[in-house]
Amino acid sequence: MTMATADNLSALIGDLSADLRPVRPLWKPLLRAAVWSVGVAALAVYLYATGGRLRLGVAETPDAFVVIGIAASVVTAVLAAFAAFEVSLPDRSAAWALLPLPALAVWVAATGLGCLANLGSNDPGMFGATLKEAQQCLVFIAKWSLPVSLALILMLRRARPLRPILVAVLGGLAAAGAGAALLIMVHVHESTALDLLLHFAAVGLVVALNAAVGGALIGAGSSSRPTRRNNEV
Repeated sequence: MTMATADNLSALIGDLSADLRPVRPLWKPLLRAAVWSVGVAALAVYLYATGGRLRLGVAETPDAFVVIGIAASVVTAVLAAFAAFEVSLPDRSAAWALLPLPALAVWVAATGLGCLANLGSNDPGMFGATLKEAQQCLVFIAKWSLPVSLALILMLRRARPLRPILVAVLGGLAAAGAGAALLIMVHVHESTALDLLLHFAAVGLVVALNAAVGGALIGAGSSSRPTRRNNEV
């Protein structure tokens, strides 16, 4: 190698590395899921402490189906968030997306069975029996799923995942599970058929919005690449 060639190679390497910046390593998926979960828990404490439950009616003593439903929605949210962080990494299998499905099945089953158990109830004061009351639940889930969705999208976007839509769907499931859990935590009530229908409509809406909007945002992050100065090739 001649001196001129060596100088040209050194100049080329210097030019290519001129705009490079140190890359902060991502936290482990378990740690990131834990941080997000702690944030959701803090939001639940805030809602309960500031009386968010009072605008939805008087809380009742939960039955077994409600307790199981709360637990299952919480587990669904945490596992979906963890799965989203795993799938966001390029060396992880898409099979991680199956992780929250058993908890989701328990959540749906417990809520559905609770609704069936209340079909024969003649209690006119049961919350969720009217469209107005059921709509309050839908609005609550959709409203409080937004901040937890945004936090999750921002955390996932840094990984620049190769499967942005799948990651966004898992993030949406996590956010919807968190929103449903927040609702029941601040306003414990048994399920009516109408209430159950709008609960799942809210969950579906949150997942769909995350898949569309979150998938686009995460995908934009994954497709962006640093360019050289002056766009030289």
